[in-house]
Amino acid sequence: MLAGCSVHDSEPKSAVPAPPLPHSQAPLAARMKTAGLVNVQEHIPDILVELKYSTTDNFVKTDVYGDLDSAYLQPDVVNMLEKAYTHLQTLDSSLTFIVYDATRPLSVQQYMWDILQIPIEEKGKYLSNPDKGSIHNYGAAIDISLAVKTTGKALDMGTTYDFFGPEAEPIQEAIMLANGKLTQQQHQNRLTLRKAMESAGFRQLPTEWWHYNACSREEAKKRYDVVE
Repeated sequence: MLAGCSVHDSEPKSAVPAPPLPHSQAPLAARMKTAGLVNVQEHIPDILVELKYSTTDNFVKTDVYGDLDSAYLQPDVVNMLEKAYTHLQTLDSSLTFIVYDATRPLSVQQYMWDILQIPIEEKGKYLSNPDKGSIHNYGAAIDISLAVKTTGKALDMGTTYDFFGPEAEPIQEAIMLANGKLTQQQHQNRLTLRKAMESAGFRQLPTEWWHYNACSREEAKKRYDVVE
């Protein structure tokens, strides 16, 4: 990671012009349904969805999802998320989940990889190489936070989504707390999210407080087909 670097405020930047958008060939929602994925909100109506890659508020500063406005996951991963939500209600019934990203087709992963104009050796700090695939590409990873049910306002987690630096890394939280770069309340908000997600078997990425995997990449490849 690039210490202290928020991708919302500085490099990397997208190339111009870019190749055709992946969603220009076929609507992503239809492709995900065809792949057997499930709309999260159809099973957990109280969950909020704000797909950052359907906006330009993301680290590639490009809308790569077009009109996609629903989060899709593998059916058994949605069952895990439902268990996590049930546990969240025992921790704090005023809160709900807010989803920033879920299944990401491999074509989108490739597009993001292609337009991210930084040295090739740096790209792996921001994205999984599409040659290896991301767990997102199998519908078994989710980028998620907490929000207040009544207002929809996301809780303060200490950094924005898609912030690349030590402040966003769970493995650095003790140091960030000691240095005053993370408050006790921000840390508690992360712990609440972590407790809810881990109670259902999700595994947190050690460098991103928002990213949770339902299984390893190797397990995903055995269980699911990649979403093209």
